[in-house]
Amino acid sequence: MHQLPYDKPGRFYRGNIHMHCDASDGQVSLDDAVKMYQQNGYDFIAMTDHFIPQFDWPITDTRSYRTSDFTTLIGAELHAPTLENGEHWHIVAVGLPLDFAPATENETGPSLAQRAADTGAFIGIAHPAWYGASLNDVLSIECAHAVEIFNQGCAADSDRGESWYITDLALTTGRRLTAFGTDDAHFRTAHPDVFGAWTMVKSEELDPDALQDALKAGHYYSTQGPLIHDISLNSDQSAVQIRTSPVRSMLAIGPRSRYLAKHGAGLTTHEFPLEKFSDNYFRITVIDDSGKRAWSNPIWFD
Repeated sequence: MHQLPYDKPGRFYRGNIHMHCDASDGQVSLDDAVKMYQQNGYDFIAMTDHFIPQFDWPITDTRSYRTSDFTTLIGAELHAPTLENGEHWHIVAVGLPLDFAPATENETGPSLAQRAADTGAFIGIAHPAWYGASLNDVLSIECAHAVEIFNQGCAADSDRGESWYITDLALTTGRRLTAFGTDDAHFRTAHPDVFGAWTMVKSEELDPDALQDALKAGHYYSTQGPLIHDISLNSDQSAVQIRTSPVRSMLAIGPRSRYLAKHGAGLTTHEFPLEKFSDNYFRITVIDDSGKRAWSNPIWFD
């Protein structure tokens, strides 16, 4: 069974791991971007500017913004040719070295992602629904830790913010990917692309290396607002108990058409039997009265 984060030591830290400042195509300075997230209750961010020659291959250095109660991870959004539909790859890499080498002329998405993973970075397949990534595309990034299952910028710009469909297809093949939500903030005034989704990472300390290790281990959940206080399984793994902030829906979702649902006013706890998922995986989604969601990572049966 994939390890759940809720009984791990430490606490949950709120972070955004996909965003852009004016070092690439963001509309505000690095200083303003960091201050905006600090002032809105975030514990950490990763500035992931577009790692392409147009912007002189930026790995944006945010170390000077680290304090005792706020920290940063070094990252970038990597690009290379090509998806099956001809689009260039978008790959979020968090935990890169500042001297990560530019992509070579013929470097593919899978090879660029692997080179980033070899440095110890967390590798996420960015917004596959937004640019039509296929299942073959997703599966080709063999080093990926996760898929970006919600992207606020894509939701605001094109109503293609959610990527659970392709993620579930990949999970059904046996790929053990986790699932993260982000803003992909560019700070565009015409479209609300900030504070729309974030990761809650369980870590013993607010330290870049500890947070990166927790992301790679899957010790996090993602949310647009609702809090998942606990997900636990009974001793024989026949049922899952869920405890959250007040919501109107709790769902256990598995492969193909499998799901269980509980709906009601002000739900904070529920237990689902797991018999129908026991040969594969399941995941939890909760939805509050305003339609905001929180998502667990997939939980597998071994």
